[in-house]
Amino acid sequence: MPKILILRFSSIGDIVLTTPVIRCIKQQVPGAEVHYCTKKAFHSIVANNPHVDKVHVLGDSLRELVRVLKAENFDYVVDLHNNLRTRIIKARLGKPSRSFNKLNYEKWLMVNFKRNRLPDVHIVQRYLDAAAALGVKDDGGGLDYFIPGQDQVDVNTLPVGFQNGYAAFAIGAQHFTKRLPTPRIIELCERLQQPVILLGGKEDAATGEEIAAHFAENPQATIIYNACGKYNLNGSASLVKQAEKVVSHDTGLMHIAAAFRKDIISVWGNTIPEFGMYPFRTKYKVLEVHGLSCRPCSKIGYSKCPKGHFKCMWDIPFGDLEIE
Repeated sequence: MPKILILRFSSIGDIVLTTPVIRCIKQQVPGAEVHYCTKKAFHSIVANNPHVDKVHVLGDSLRELVRVLKAENFDYVVDLHNNLRTRIIKARLGKPSRSFNKLNYEKWLMVNFKRNRLPDVHIVQRYLDAAAALGVKDDGGGLDYFIPGQDQVDVNTLPVGFQNGYAAFAIGAQHFTKRLPTPRIIELCERLQQPVILLGGKEDAATGEEIAAHFAENPQATIIYNACGKYNLNGSASLVKQAEKVVSHDTGLMHIAAAFRKDIISVWGNTIPEFGMYPFRTKYKVLEVHGLSCRPCSKIGYSKCPKGHFKCMWDIPFGDLEIE
């Protein structure tokens, strides 16, 4: 029985994007015992995955983690993070391994010189390529996300106006330059012309209240329920799963929505879909500014616009929101 370790420490979206690798290894490698190693904060994303036999958590001590992993005596390591810590782990385990291609040079060229040498390949395929030596092939099944029963949200517990259908809007993002300014979120909510549930963490709750207050003072077709900070990640995922459509920045809930094959309106600011992390195997529409000379300004994001104008978000044309 081959024992296989998958390494991916963070973050929400990236871990969800590794789920095809987990499933394909489990289902295609005869007798495979699949272990997954991630940070404690992201344990719940894989803990409920039926294709994962055991989860290992990176805490404060890398040395302690290596000791635990050594005791497992793995046969193969699939490195889907490819950073210094995963390289240390692989070196100390001394087992056959393969890392995924991060395309750092190609991204650097795009960010600094706007020279596009990026392959037209989704990151999921690059993750799968890292497991190719095991005989694993893309099964066409898309992403997975599993919600435990206790975190399922009953729509009948929502305010009455949202029990018969709604759009979910994930208003948060890890970096400022990946988030629409609040007035533009309000504008987009207005254009959806249906009840909208705002999703995000506790850090997004104040923005959610500002948006909800705007619509409370300006009654129109759109009604807002600010759910930011009211549910854990699995609860938010449950609301995404039950939504009629999902609006999201380039962030984790977008990939969770793709796992549920939702129609997605995908909003891009300083990053670009060409980096290979657009919604995977679901219907979606991209909202972005084309032809902006400073975009992309980063492969990740910033706490403020380096140019000061933030045109990549302020100037996005919303236009037709129909998803074809």
